[in-house]
Amino acid sequence: MSNPEHDPGVLVCTEGAPVPGLEVIEPREVPLGGPRAMLVRRTLPSRQRSLIGAWCFLDHYGPEPVASSGGMKVTPHPHTGLATVSWLFTGEIEHQDSAGNVAMVRPGELNLMTAGRGISHSEVSTPAADVLHGAQLWVALPDATRHVEPGFDHYVPAPVALDGAVARVFLGSLAGDTSPVRTHTPLLGAELLLEAGAELTLDVDAAFEHGLLLDAGAVQVEEQPLAPGELGYLAPGHARLRLSATEESRVLLLGGPPFGESIVMWWNFVGRSHEEIVGFREEWQAQIIRDGALIPDSREAAPGRFGVVSGQPLPPIPAPPLPNARLRERR
Repeated sequence: MSNPEHDPGVLVCTEGAPVPGLEVIEPREVPLGGPRAMLVRRTLPSRQRSLIGAWCFLDHYGPEPVASSGGMKVTPHPHTGLATVSWLFTGEIEHQDSAGNVAMVRPGELNLMTAGRGISHSEVSTPAADVLHGAQLWVALPDATRHVEPGFDHYVPAPVALDGAVARVFLGSLAGDTSPVRTHTPLLGAELLLEAGAELTLDVDAAFEHGLLLDAGAVQVEEQPLAPGELGYLAPGHARLRLSATEESRVLLLGGPPFGESIVMWWNFVGRSHEEIVGFREEWQAQIIRDGALIPDSREAAPGRFGVVSGQPLPPIPAPPLPNARLRERR
């Protein structure tokens, strides 16, 4: 997914200071774009916290009737230094990328695209999607592997029955199940469906920090309530997570050890310096601008770092202007 903000700020992402108990991050609404501006609710990055483990971006959207929103139409755009994670609750989206991967994003199925040194891709909802509802996430790649070749993984996790709940573990390990999908840093990603009245205790890695996004329902985490759309953060040190639901609820559970590196994130790029981001932007613009104008068909893009989405005739997304400020990396 592209970051659709018209004037995205330049962010130096560092780990926030630990807080006792559950830290609650409230979402902000961002228009995804398109003729009727489908809205997404963004909790990462936020003013409070930029990373949870290596998770550095979280958009939550829907349930959104396609008839009123126009659906998702994110045309080819670039990424560097990250991996994208697509997870749907309802709907269907077609993914195409410049590494030649074409795949459907469907409910309960993981699509993970590793951008590495550079990739471009599109995500467009299909006619089969009446309602779109899900999450789009990014994972920052560590400096040692952030320039790897692009890659793609698809995985359908089996449901794991728990006491009053069902888990689908799409990354990492939880509740006796382990995803086979390899990641560049240790990660946890799982969907939890809780019955009304469920009291759930999960054994987790105490070295991880954890994030819990409440999609729907009413849940308490460590006896503190979360409202739908809110992201709860727990610092390392918890070997167990306690969740209780007063009604049927759905939670996305994310985790990982503190990332340990500062990243510079702007628009769709993750890098390590202002100069790197400027260079990535210039390379993308050079691929899609011809004779001073945006190419009308993504298949006409010039070869370069980000490749060409050969099956997508829609026009690419040009990079927004850089902010009128120089970024200095902080740790």
